[in-house]
Amino acid sequence: MQLIRNKFYQKKEQKFFKKHPNLLDKYANILKKLGSNPSEQILRLHKLQGKLKDFHAVSLNYEYRIILLINILDDRIVLVDIGTHDEVYLGKSSTTT
Repeated sequence: MQLIRNKFYQKKEQKFFKKHPNLLDKYANILKKLGSNPSEQILRLHKLQGKLKDFHAVSLNYEYRIILLINILDDRIVLVDIGTHDEVYLGKSSTTT
C-alpha cells in the first residue's frame, strides 16, 4: 500500500514531532507496517463511527492516534490527522486540553 501525506497532514506531523521526538521510531515502525500489511494485528486498525465513519485509526500509543483513509482499489492509505484522542476525534486543540 502506498502511504499519502497531504500538506495538512505534513504540517500536523512536523508540529507533532517537534513536541514528541521520542515517538519518531515507533511512528516509523507503524507506517512501515501500514504500508506492508494494514491488517496486521499489532496496529489495532479500527473503523471509526459518527462523523468520521469513512475513516480508520491506529494507535501510536495509549494517548496518540493516527487517522487515515484507506482506498483498497487504488492501493493507497491517506494519512489524515495525528494527535491526541480528543484532537483527532473531537477536533479539540491541544491548547484546550
